[in-house]
Amino acid sequence: MDFKRNILITGGAGFIGSHVVRLFVNKYPDYRIINLDKLTYAGNLANLKDVEQKPNYAFVKADICDFGAMQETLRQYRVDGIIHLAAESHVDRSIKDPFIFARTNVLGTLTLLQAAKEYWESLPEGYEGKRFYHISTDEVYGALQMTCPEGKENPISAHKVYGDAFFHEYTKYNPHSPYSASKAGSDHFVRAFHDTYGMPTLVTNCSNNYGPYQFPEKLIPLFINNIRHRKPLPVYGKGENVRDWLYVEDHARAIDLIFHRGKTADTYNIGGFNEWKNIDIVKVVIRTVDRLLGRPEGADMDLITFVADRKGHDMRYAIDSTKLRDELGWEPSLQFEEGIEKTVRWYLDNQAWVDNVTSGDYQRYYEEMYAGK
Repeated sequence: MDFKRNILITGGAGFIGSHVVRLFVNKYPDYRIINLDKLTYAGNLANLKDVEQKPNYAFVKADICDFGAMQETLRQYRVDGIIHLAAESHVDRSIKDPFIFARTNVLGTLTLLQAAKEYWESLPEGYEGKRFYHISTDEVYGALQMTCPEGKENPISAHKVYGDAFFHEYTKYNPHSPYSASKAGSDHFVRAFHDTYGMPTLVTNCSNNYGPYQFPEKLIPLFINNIRHRKPLPVYGKGENVRDWLYVEDHARAIDLIFHRGKTADTYNIGGFNEWKNIDIVKVVIRTVDRLLGRPEGADMDLITFVADRKGHDMRYAIDSTKLRDELGWEPSLQFEEGIEKTVRWYLDNQAWVDNVTSGDYQRYYEEMYAGK
């Protein structure tokens, strides 16, 4: 079957990646969507059971650091578009082992860029009709100050904001963790490949995502599961750190829009205009889980346990998505309370998925399935 486009999505079995794969497979039946994933602890093909039999979906198990595998995949599927999400992303893990983050996030991105460069330059049409879209994070910008600690109302979202400054597309990079440093390095390589070789690239920097299929080491799914089982809820410091939160399906919609309509070599920030202190998020999650489990609302507040703060813990992130809204017409579709309700319901209704990923059984299954390949 001939497809209009052949889109490679790296990290497509992960949290954000699986939502992007699902959106593209369902929305564009005339596109072939190739999901490439190494299937580390955060990659789970169970996230895509609903689309794995679709005729326009293909899966490739490979490491983005494997140059030969990247060359072969690009040639085999005649890839003309890449949406690059594969990355190590957990800050705590980066503090314990920064080498893994440098390898995957920097060298892996460079490997994919070079493979794409060589393949696309070998074609008669060259870079015409091609696109390399790299998904990054707001953490590359560093930290913002809390200049109004009590918060004031955001004129766009009606949520509080905790400072006068926001991350813009022109904000200077100032990463503070091994994770954010590795993502900053990968961003620089993507832009360098445009400036040096003329590769048609795009970069987006997004705020914290939440929603279904997120590995339960991250704050919201971890706490939902802990509340269900009456386990402690470890909160760093005093829980005063502020993050901007975005429902994952809204991020996937933004990626779709930017991939098709974004300006080559440009940068777009994706955020929810939705700032929350960590401690306030925890309380919202507790109340929501308690209500949906039929417990007295707030009954599990006693599970909150303050622990020593993370090393180099940035105080505040806040994305200004005005450019994306004004140029491409994107806005978040859900307010945080709506998104949390949907998210909590999904995790409570899919406890088998949670148990499977927390036990590690799915990893052993994939190791046996792909043994020797």
